[in-house]
Amino acid sequence: MYALFLRPMRANDTCEGDVMVELDYTKFDGLLPAVVQDWESGDVLMVAFMNEEAFKLTVETKKATYFSRSRGKLWVKGESSGNEQLVKEIRIDCDADTVLLKVVQKGGAACHLGYKSCFFRKVDGEDLVVTGEPLFDPDEVYKK
Repeated sequence: MYALFLRPMRANDTCEGDVMVELDYTKFDGLLPAVVQDWESGDVLMVAFMNEEAFKLTVETKKATYFSRSRGKLWVKGESSGNEQLVKEIRIDCDADTVLLKVVQKGGAACHLGYKSCFFRKVDGEDLVVTGEPLFDPDEVYKK
């Protein structure tokens, strides 16, 4: 488990020394869900997964780094598209098994389909409604 020293204790804290949290990678086969939120608006941009190495690199570089389950490797958000995520704040949930990243989304789009958020569709009764316009054409950006 990766132990993260969050900050030195302050006068009003109840214990001494550094605050430490041991992240729990056991629930999702060595991965942590990472909810990604826009630093300014609070919009949820995407959900991804991090292994211990991805989390450590994110803390060290302040660039959102994830583990791709489909490709079986690390990826830095924006390495292909240029739409990188600069991490402003990292929060850990109460069970230490989920991460919340608050980021500045460069290029405006977090979604690989070109939308600001991966959550660009909403359920409206029995319909699925698109709630935005793509900011880029993925065929042009990713040119596979």
